[in-house]
Amino acid sequence: MWGQLFDTIFKAEFLFSVIRITAPILFAAMGAVIADKAGVVNIGLEGIMMISALFGVLFSYWAQSWLVGVIGALFVGALLGLMMGFFALKLKTDIILAGIAVNMMGAGGTIFLLYMFTGMRGNTGALVSSNILIPTVSIPLLQNIPILGEILSGHSVLTYVAFLLVWLIWLLLYRTPLGLNIRAVGENPNAASSVGVSVLRIKYIAISLSGALAGLGGAFMSMYYSQGWNSGMVAGRGFIALAAQAMGRGEPVGAMFSSLLFGLAQALRTKVSGLQGVSSYLVSLIPYVVTILGLVVYAASTLKRVKKIKAAHPEVKR
Repeated sequence: MWGQLFDTIFKAEFLFSVIRITAPILFAAMGAVIADKAGVVNIGLEGIMMISALFGVLFSYWAQSWLVGVIGALFVGALLGLMMGFFALKLKTDIILAGIAVNMMGAGGTIFLLYMFTGMRGNTGALVSSNILIPTVSIPLLQNIPILGEILSGHSVLTYVAFLLVWLIWLLLYRTPLGLNIRAVGENPNAASSVGVSVLRIKYIAISLSGALAGLGGAFMSMYYSQGWNSGMVAGRGFIALAAQAMGRGEPVGAMFSSLLFGLAQALRTKVSGLQGVSSYLVSLIPYVVTILGLVVYAASTLKRVKKIKAAHPEVKR
């Protein structure tokens, strides 16, 4: 069994699948990073991904264009983020409760919406055609390089967008006035307000961007990964993205590496489940065990860092 496992892992095909599986988690994790920087916890990533995934398929089917579907999913995600912001910031609802409500809409409301718009139950298999699926891209020159080309070339358009966004979001947060305002509002809203920054406006912008990124993750799931929408397809990736954001210390690059770790765990579960003599019940636990271990390591490193700060500054109150 172990020989089969090693033979499976040390192949370009396995690393290709790790990158493919990481992409939707990475979209949601980047959304979590932006919201966190503005002092907002977007617990509704899971529901936003589910709802956006459904509308991405519907828009692409109605327009017979995958690009329209992706843009539609992005806007639906942004609107859901703004809705959460309205309830939390304007109506003073607890942001966690607003996120839970969106998650419940994603879990049950999407089935009703699917039936209302199409008359279908449970999935959109009958709507799927090549026109509504996100195309793959073979990168010139790179695709001819042995092994490396097999790993990095041939992914969907959104896969490359997901990893490009890590750099773009870092630039947004640390090289633009908007990013400075987002971080200022998240760190000290009173101080930001005192110098003329509209705290409400910045938080609305941050949570709408967070929702838009989760919407792209939803579009990836339905229009490429699963090639159609079905109930339960997101399978906890929104919550895993929150864990990736926490493990990455709220930074884009850290969240990317954490997302890759979870993508590795998901890919490992898929490959191990095909081996003989391995319990499917134990295999299904792999991503969740990795999540728990990662959060334990994150908590331990955070406590260690806090102790060092207190040791260096004994005047800080304990």
